[in-house]
Amino acid sequence: MGLLPRRSPDVNPSKALLSLPFLLTFLLVGSRGESNAMDNVATERMAEESHRQDSANLLIFIMLLTLTILTIWLFKHRRFRFLHETGLAMIYGLLVGVILRFGVHVPQSMSDVILSCAVNASPATLLVNVSGRFYEYTLKGEVSRGKGHQVQDDEMLRKVTFDPEVFFNILLPPIIFHAGYSLKRRHFFRNIGSILAYAFMGTVISCFVIGLIMYGFVSFMKVIGQLGGDFFFTDCLFFGAIVSATDPVTVLAIFNELKVDVDLYALLFGESVLNDAVAIVLSSSIVAYQPAGDNSHSFEAMALLKSFGIFLGVFSGSFALGVATGVMTFTKLRDFPLLETALFFLMSWSTFLLAEACGFTGVVAVLFCGITQAHYTFNNLSPESQDRSKQLFELLNFLAENFIFSYMGLTLFSFQSHVFNPLFIIGAFIAVFLGRAANIYPLSFLLNLGRKNKIGSNFQHVMMFAGLRGAMTFALSIRDTATYARQMMFSTTLLIVFFTVWVCGGGTMPMLSFMSIPVGVDSDQDTSRRNTKHESAWPFRIWYNFDRNYLKPLLTHSGPPLTATLPACCGPLARCLTSPQAYENEGPLHDDDSDFILNDASVSSMYADVTVSTDASGSRTINRKRSSTASTGGGPFDEALDHELALAEHEVAIRGTRLVLPMDDPIEPPITRHF
Repeated sequence: MGLLPRRSPDVNPSKALLSLPFLLTFLLVGSRGESNAMDNVATERMAEESHRQDSANLLIFIMLLTLTILTIWLFKHRRFRFLHETGLAMIYGLLVGVILRFGVHVPQSMSDVILSCAVNASPATLLVNVSGRFYEYTLKGEVSRGKGHQVQDDEMLRKVTFDPEVFFNILLPPIIFHAGYSLKRRHFFRNIGSILAYAFMGTVISCFVIGLIMYGFVSFMKVIGQLGGDFFFTDCLFFGAIVSATDPVTVLAIFNELKVDVDLYALLFGESVLNDAVAIVLSSSIVAYQPAGDNSHSFEAMALLKSFGIFLGVFSGSFALGVATGVMTFTKLRDFPLLETALFFLMSWSTFLLAEACGFTGVVAVLFCGITQAHYTFNNLSPESQDRSKQLFELLNFLAENFIFSYMGLTLFSFQSHVFNPLFIIGAFIAVFLGRAANIYPLSFLLNLGRKNKIGSNFQHVMMFAGLRGAMTFALSIRDTATYARQMMFSTTLLIVFFTVWVCGGGTMPMLSFMSIPVGVDSDQDTSRRNTKHESAWPFRIWYNFDRNYLKPLLTHSGPPLTATLPACCGPLARCLTSPQAYENEGPLHDDDSDFILNDASVSSMYADVTVSTDASGSRTINRKRSSTASTGGGPFDEALDHELALAEHEVAIRGTRLVLPMDDPIEPPITRHF
């Protein structure tokens, strides 16, 4: 007798069969809910692990900067000048890069890695359907073949590789702004013609010389089969543009410490500041070169003219935007220095972002914004804000610059797509040397034809030697590394920066000694160059008078009020535009650097008839004979003269000044010297 299953009297078989689909659905939903919960837990763990990894990566850079600062202090204490802090930061970055690349390995776990997912293209964002749920995956970059088992190590190296936009939007603006904000305008404008020639004409010459030489090397590499991808003439010109940006931070730091000749310092600093702006606009114009037709790399005159128009339009637009933003940066918060400094800082930084958002170049805009704000807005700040703004931008410049150089050393080992080609590297070094020579020597010869203060051959050799590459070259090369040509450019650019910073920067002291460059020249005590009227071009003398009499009183609270400079018929307008503080601050401008040009009237009224007498005890007696022209506005000029004489206790070399010195023998009359 067979056994039958016992049936409960309360259960209907038909109802049990009907409830089976609902049971299966319940089980399926329950399992899916458990799966979702497990996925959420795994996601939280991954997010926490990623947070820890990011914190550790940032800690690495903080420790690099800390170690660099401590070593800088040791070098300054020992007066060691053969290695600048930027070169030191690069060395520390190299050491950390070696450790991360070869000494640290993440435990391999390939359970959550799928190595075979065939897709015909490489989209930036990929939506994957997994059991009806869509997941978003972002493109991180190409992985070399045969390195599928090193995904975890590559992921760790990618963590310490920053987005190139971080350099352009965060690290680069403080460096460029500080260059313009701390510019010594008196020496800058005294050599403005030569600086513009080196920055504009010299950069263009260097770009095309380097581009032509590199195109010859690339053509030779293609013939012998040493080129692994496309490399066009426009790529060669782009490489020439990015390596033409000089950054002699090491040399300038040594020059400033040793007080090298102010004209040499102004030429080097002015060129490095402006040619960064020229290089970035020039590289953008080369990228914008698009001839008509299928061949986008052929020569076409109209496309060339269009690129030249883009260069002029972008540069002039960026210049106008930076100057306009600098002029419009008014702060009426003098009673709250903290708020005033914060507003000044945000307005300065927003200039860069505004220019980039409008399609211009933020580097050019923020550079001229810094120059304009130092010339106008700085005088409107409270004394506390003036000190805070200087210290703030100096600190940001120091940290950003050393961070970039330490990151350069790290990138040599953390970057995953390096292309090192010996022939291309050799050609690049030769091209950079010849391009710098074609920039300095021919232009110096032409400039000396019109300069009274000639650029000596020793100055030219130092400028040739001091053409270092730095932050701007690195930032331009790392911005786009998608193609074979750009990857090879980036790898070669790193080596060029390393060589110039270590070798050229470290050889600055021997170079100065070998070239007999005078040191210990104090720009404030350089009285032989007080009168710069004959050293400055007439357009800038006209601009100086217009700026001093109208723009400075209108935009600042310094200088003579508009009621004293505008004609009498404009009296109501002048009183409306002149602030009460302008009457209180009536006198010499607060910014001594702005007085870089003196005209004949100001010289005669300031120093026409002055007698300085000193007795044997060293006391001085100053006798002034005011002329009719000086009596109308002698107050400010007398104060300026007192300031000049206080700076020059033992030597007065000003036109129209008589220096009377007592003699040891009282019988003989005193000697009067006329300069």
